[in-house]
Amino acid sequence: MDRDEREQLEIELLLEAVYRLCGQDYRNYAYASVRRRIWHRVHAEHLTTISGLLERVIHDRACMERLLSDMTIHVTEMFRDPGMFRAFREEVVPLLRTYPFIRIWHAGCSTGEEVYSMAILLQEEGLYHKTRIYATDTNAEVLDIAKQGVYPLERMQQYTRNYMDSGGKESFSRYYKARYNSVIFQAELKKNIIFAQHNLVTDGSFNEFNVILCRNVMIYFNKQLQDHVHGLLYDSLSMFGILALGTKESITFTQHSEAYEELDVHNRLYRKVK
Repeated sequence: MDRDEREQLEIELLLEAVYRLCGQDYRNYAYASVRRRIWHRVHAEHLTTISGLLERVIHDRACMERLLSDMTIHVTEMFRDPGMFRAFREEVVPLLRTYPFIRIWHAGCSTGEEVYSMAILLQEEGLYHKTRIYATDTNAEVLDIAKQGVYPLERMQQYTRNYMDSGGKESFSRYYKARYNSVIFQAELKKNIIFAQHNLVTDGSFNEFNVILCRNVMIYFNKQLQDHVHGLLYDSLSMFGILALGTKESITFTQHSEAYEELDVHNRLYRKVK
């Protein structure tokens, strides 16, 4: 067994231990990304081998928590990829107006910025009062941040530009109040949002949705896990429902590719038709 094979075995053993001890399943995440994050934790713990990290996480819960934090990717911002939100306003909102009630699932919501962005968009379009947004993530800590709706004041300039580029209709500052170096978003925006833990790897469908946003989540999964998640999203989406993926993701070459029509291929908006 050469060096690379031994390293892969160590990684497999570590991920198996994480799954058995915590229920967090990273075994089918993209190998290169997982390897990079594991070695980061090895060095941060002042260790020299992955086996050394395995021994420590088995016996040290705090070390396990640090590893889990490294393994979870949280990249988000208000109205991220403004073109998608503009396309949503122009192409999806007219469809949603025909529904008596709207259920939206934001899978992998991270710290919640994009969830509040959708709430703002729907409020401006007169649809929020008949909408329920289910915002889920595997990580309880980021969900706590999302529930609070408190973000650094320094980010508001960029978020305001994103909001304007997305087709925002108001002054962005009307949706939050500044307190010292932070801002807190209006409680009114939270009233129709349910934040909850859900693991796309191990948990099943829990409702039927008119819209599912799962953006820039599956880029960290291998092909097997991507297929699994696509199946979960398909099963959770109502007929003629809308699926929104990230800019680097697509339904092409998935098992359900022929079940969707392209609503906006550039902004990764698809409509379930089968």
